Amino acid sequence: MNILLVGESCVVHSTEFKGYDNFFSTRYSEPAKIFMKLFADAGHEVTHIPCHRVPFDFPNNLEAISEYDVVLFSDVGSNTFLLHPDTARLCKRTPNLLKLVREYVAQGGGFGMIGGYMTFQGIEAKGRYKDSVIEEILPVTLLPYDDRVEVPEGADLIVDPACHGILEGFPKEWPFILGYNKLIAKKDADVIVSYEGDPIITLGKYDKGRTLAYATDCAPHWAPPEMHEWEHYGKLWNRLVAWLANNE
Repeated sequence: MNILLVGESCVVHSTEFKGYDNFFSTRYSEPAKIFMKLFADAGHEVTHIPCHRVPFDFPNNLEAISEYDVVLFSDVGSNTFLLHPDTARLCKRTPNLLKLVREYVAQGGGFGMIGGYMTFQGIEAKGRYKDSVIEEILPVTLLPYDDRVEVPEGADLIVDPACHGILEGFPKEWPFILGYNKLIAKKDADVIVSYEGDPIITLGKYDKGRTLAYATDCAPHWAPPEMHEWEHYGKLWNRLVAWLANNE
């Protein structure tokens, strides 16, 4: 299976104060490596586009994006797709990449959004996917404000393995998570994992394609080692992408 993973990267610029003096430091982090290894170990072909490379490397036409069986967004906001440098700086027309994703799904593609501080609405609602074409295709409705639910004490997930074929053979008790984006399942959606009434894993269909809303993160900090190193984690995601690709 050919998977496109977009996001899960960041550049951190910090200032340290030592009395009278201070200095700056910059580092690059790519949590996507956790996910990429997971998919590679399952035999999938994975292409990763870090956040800062989206304007340059994300497919800009239907033929190019259709080479992928599944497209996943994780911790990357809508502005990154909509404000191409040629548009924001040079006032040129450029393809609307979010509308392209909608067309890709309508033609039979699989799309999933993974939770975090810059997906769905995210921190201070800066993800900005509310009322976008992405909300249209997702199996959930987004809140119009900061949608984070922080659970520092840990949210223990209890699931019903009989509720969906994806969960067949899974234990009822899952590792804890430390937060998620609060979402509202659409009436025709299929919530297969929830926490205190909030959907955590939601499946849906749009035209000829399939979509996923995975409300928590796929990597730290919301997904601690207890989750992303869980013995069943790879099996979970292998089944999720297989479902998205209609290749169960």
